[in-house]
Amino acid sequence: MKMEQAGKNCFGVLRTLGMIVMVAALAVPAIASAADTPRRPNIVIILGDDLGFADMGSFGSEIKTPNLDSLARDGVRFSNFYTHASCSPTRSLLLSGVDTHLNGMGNMDEWTAPNQWGVDGYEGVLNNHVVTLPQLLKDAGYHTYMVGKWHLGKAPDQIPAARGSSATSRCSTGRAVTGT
Repeated sequence: MKMEQAGKNCFGVLRTLGMIVMVAALAVPAIASAADTPRRPNIVIILGDDLGFADMGSFGSEIKTPNLDSLARDGVRFSNFYTHASCSPTRSLLLSGVDTHLNGMGNMDEWTAPNQWGVDGYEGVLNNHVVTLPQLLKDAGYHTYMVGKWHLGKAPDQIPAARGSSATSRCSTGRAVTGT
């Protein structure tokens, strides 16, 4: 009787050990795949309104900007970026990657001349003909945030939350703070 019991126990141990080996064998490719997946970079884009190219130390300024210099030194610098004469059109370029007349910000809404009213490209809002960088990043699984001035539309379908961030609030300065 003791031999039978010992045989059953041995069989149970072997069966359990076999199941553990089988689960481990199935898990190894998944673990290896996860280890091979490159870590996605954090992406931080800073648009400085009323900040000239040479106002940062990393670009030759005599002004001390150590935190911005550190970001520039350790990251990627946009050294061939085009701007417009005012902030909203420039922001629309950076967010959409297309000319202001294609994204609806041919001019700041507040400065639209009478001959520009109702003309395509001068809607004064970031139109829905373009996709924004935050929308693309959010679709790729990133958490997106926007802090600061917006001035690219005030309607619910035009605010930062509708263009790549899913939450919007106001900080003490009254500027939009959005994120997911």
